[in-house]
Amino acid sequence: MGDAAGVGPEIIVKALARPAIYDTCRPLVIGDAARLEVAARIVKKDVVVHRVGQPLEALFQSGTIDCIDLPLIPADLPFGQLSSIAGDAAYRFIARAVELGMAHEVDAICTAPLNKEALHAGGHRFPGHTELLAALTGTPEVSMMLSSPKLKVIHVTTHMGLLDAIEKIEPALVGRTITRIHDTLRLSGIDAPRIGVCGINPHAGENGLFGRGEEAEKIIPAIEAARGRGIDVQGPLPADTLFFLAARGDFDGVVAMYHDQGHGPVKVMGLESGVNVTIGLPVIRTSVDHGTAFDIAGTGVADEGSLIEALRQAIALAPRRAQS
Repeated sequence: MGDAAGVGPEIIVKALARPAIYDTCRPLVIGDAARLEVAARIVKKDVVVHRVGQPLEALFQSGTIDCIDLPLIPADLPFGQLSSIAGDAAYRFIARAVELGMAHEVDAICTAPLNKEALHAGGHRFPGHTELLAALTGTPEVSMMLSSPKLKVIHVTTHMGLLDAIEKIEPALVGRTITRIHDTLRLSGIDAPRIGVCGINPHAGENGLFGRGEEAEKIIPAIEAARGRGIDVQGPLPADTLFFLAARGDFDGVVAMYHDQGHGPVKVMGLESGVNVTIGLPVIRTSVDHGTAFDIAGTGVADEGSLIEALRQAIALAPRRAQS
């Protein structure tokens, strides 16, 4: 359910109030059932919240929202305000979801947004969902992929300063990232993915004119090694050119070197269609590509489009993972 003081409860109710969702999956909320009931009143949806202790007890019927109830949210907790209680609860919701995923009791995890400051205030020092999920599953390294209908972008580095990111980038990490997006695109049904890799510097360094040789030292060896493994990969290419070509359809996936290099183009395509996918976990995880939106939380106006797209992509990936 994410941070209960944010828009998570509202977009969950809006999404699961759509009968078509139940034609494609069996959704089960991990969160606070009473908070979902409050959200249903706010968004004016006539649904019943059904409290369950385990997935086998769920009804999976349109008009009913099944919820593994962790009653952690006080009835008077305000929407739109930073709360250590909500931050701690968000951690406990995702921890329970991971337990179910690792036990193969659910096929995928789809997360509503949490607030990093609230998470920290609740005693859990993680930069975000991605790092939290890696810790809970004992996964030493994962990648963040942002996915929209026209762009799929994986990141070599994410939540760190730009100077730290450049220092961290090295051929083995770039190579593992290329492999992760290649394998994920194959799981999603693309037999021979075409992958483009961004440079670090303007014009991808322009043969050493810009930067300090980072492309030659940190990126080109990884691309050459990936090609040796049969991966169709090109680069390093100037990021502005590569994103244009990818949006046009020339590439199936893009490898971005740092956070804003990849996030900017995807968000320009539309927040409502963007989805965050964590690559490398032993469980499938997708997420909305927006934050808790405290400024509109509790008003009922939050758009559920990104959550529905995140559900759609979780559904698309889950059976392919199960068959692989």
